[in-house]
Amino acid sequence: MTIAPGSRLGPYEVLSPLGSGGMGDVWRARDPRLGREVAIKVLPEELSSDRDRLKRFEREARAASALNHPNIVTIHEIGESEGRAFLVMERIEGQTLRELLLDGSLAPRRLLPIACQIADGLARAHEGGIVHRDLKPENVMVTKEGFVKILDFGLAKLDRPETKAASLTELPTESVGTAAGVVLGTVRYMSPEQASGKPVDFRSDQFSFGLILYEMATGRRAFRRNTPVETLSAIIRDDPEPIGSLNPQTPTPLRWIIERCLAKNPEERYVSTRDLARDLAGVRDHLSDTTVPAKPLPASARTRRLLWPALAGILLLAAVAAAFFLMGERAGKNPLPSFHRLTFRRGHIWSARFTPDGQTVVYGASWDGKPVQLFSTRPGNPESVPLSLPSADVLSVSSAGELALCLGRHSIGPWETKGTLARSPLSGSAPRER
Repeated sequence: MTIAPGSRLGPYEVLSPLGSGGMGDVWRARDPRLGREVAIKVLPEELSSDRDRLKRFEREARAASALNHPNIVTIHEIGESEGRAFLVMERIEGQTLRELLLDGSLAPRRLLPIACQIADGLARAHEGGIVHRDLKPENVMVTKEGFVKILDFGLAKLDRPETKAASLTELPTESVGTAAGVVLGTVRYMSPEQASGKPVDFRSDQFSFGLILYEMATGRRAFRRNTPVETLSAIIRDDPEPIGSLNPQTPTPLRWIIERCLAKNPEERYVSTRDLARDLAGVRDHLSDTTVPAKPLPASARTRRLLWPALAGILLLAAVAAAFFLMGERAGKNPLPSFHRLTFRRGHIWSARFTPDGQTVVYGASWDGKPVQLFSTRPGNPESVPLSLPSADVLSVSSAGELALCLGRHSIGPWETKGTLARSPLSGSAPRER
């Protein structure tokens, strides 16, 4: 059977080609029964008799059709015409994320809404026990209105205990348009466990998503090497170039999220993709380019404020004092400090420290009598972002970005506290007690 514009697939009128990949060709078509346009993925003729490929194709239909989410493509029907299996899905007007990235990195105000929608769609799939396993910019569509759709669950795996991991003994397909490969996935967006041939779960998608976020933030691929073999080796063993050195304008909380997604050990990534989505939403909702106008304070007012730690919940005096000290050192004099309101919540601040970028403040606070928790903020942000760590207070931040923490800090007497010393990277992985 030859497919060409003007031919038919079952009741559908084929209009024009949309794309091609190892799992099939995609055509724009019209459903005359409902008077709407659809997209049809057709399994290649030479693979129609391949039982394993046909099973994977049918699994795409079952997996994707079971997901009812605005950020996941809607599957209408699976059918067959003259021995050719096909999948009918909604037609999406827009660009792939790959096309959006052709001009380089995206500004945070453009990046974060897209990232949050991808994370929401992934979280829904993972909650349904489905792992995508081939997440990449080519499989993400963005409409003119800014809505995001995740495409192509053709490599999805039903994440059930009885499902065995697929054999990963040969090199995967390099990109869309190559011949159908034996190994599932695309080299440049594989997780270390996927590249090593180990079983994968939802955390593998988190790594692939981290690679996409890295590319959106920097305009560069995290692991770009000359050959697929070298790329696989880099994914397994190497760390990507720090985001701050490629794009210093990337918000620090977003860097931490990306670094956590790109942890080599799946145990150091997010326990739940829903938590990842919440963290991204927090950065998006608190992103602001405005600053609060500041007025110099006389020395007597500064003294009174430094003597009353109860006001730290409003001004984070420790952080401001540190900023004043650094500015004074650089200028060689002691100008009057300027104060920025960093939080509008009331409570007690245990301590605060600047991160190596000199712009982000990490602090431990106890709001409304609750246990102390770690937060991060930047001058100009209307609110702080909670870190994904247990109850802890920050003692110091090293030049390498590692936190020294006091876990479970609590008062045992006037001006005396007690807790457990621990270390944790800024990415927010589980603290290591000392």
